[in-house]
Amino acid sequence: MHKKSLIENRSFACLAAVFCTLLWGTAFPFIKLGYSQYEITGENIGGKLLFAGFRFFLAGIMVYVYSCIRQKRLIHLQRNSLKGVLNVGVIQTAGQYMFSYIGIGFTSSANTSIITSFASFISVLAAPLVFRDDKLTAAKAFGCAAGLAGVLVINAGGGVHIEGLFGDFCIFISTVFAASGNLISKKYAQKINPVELTAFQLMLGGGLLIVFGVLFGGDFNIASLGGALILLWLALVSAVAFSIWTVLLKYHPASRIVIFNLLVPIFGTVLSGVLLGEAVFRAEILISLVLISVGIFAVNSNIRFRKK
Repeated sequence: MHKKSLIENRSFACLAAVFCTLLWGTAFPFIKLGYSQYEITGENIGGKLLFAGFRFFLAGIMVYVYSCIRQKRLIHLQRNSLKGVLNVGVIQTAGQYMFSYIGIGFTSSANTSIITSFASFISVLAAPLVFRDDKLTAAKAFGCAAGLAGVLVINAGGGVHIEGLFGDFCIFISTVFAASGNLISKKYAQKINPVELTAFQLMLGGGLLIVFGVLFGGDFNIASLGGALILLWLALVSAVAFSIWTVLLKYHPASRIVIFNLLVPIFGTVLSGVLLGEAVFRAEILISLVLISVGIFAVNSNIRFRKK
């Protein structure tokens, strides 16, 4: 009889997913601090893509070194794993973040947060089409609606704008890539070691972002000590969070894990207030957290709405 590991335990998986979103939430203020250190302005798309590329490439190297040390041998990319690494690296890392960093320069932070939240919604709806054991229920639909309402509440005073569609369109494409990346990552994690998959796809995706950054004319002084420390932290965040996230997707239904992504803007907003001194501690934060928590509980519960 198969004895379940700790990562397969649902309660532990929920805590691990929250930990991942907390780590990703730290990226919000640290990316801003990194832009300040490297003097990357809002219009410098190439510089932003280079910054993202170095971050994810370094993250891939970190995961690779960890995997080699853990297995006490050099890890090689197997031929039968190449397709999975290419698909996940191009879609989940390169595609998602390229359109995200381009779109951010042409739309408001409120628009970005709201549109990005649809990734969880899309993943929950699409999961039953890809995985037979991940069925769409009324409770999951309710959970998505509650979570989306929470994201709308936290951005109630953020100044949502509709005058420019290009930025919103780029963010939406990034969201589609993010949702697709979660599903294909789960698919290939069944056949490839999740940690090795994470290592190679981050290096591939990060390398592509560096190429795109150069093509967009990006340039910044990588020798900045403060900037280098921030970049290393962001790389560590990606290395740890993506590795754990991929393992969680391997052992649990995608819909139960991806819904936790709705916590990222909550953590990002609160941590921005703590680290950057931004005025973010509002009643909307608490209301948003309650709604998102209700949504996460509904998606991860075994509630069934019975027809009379």
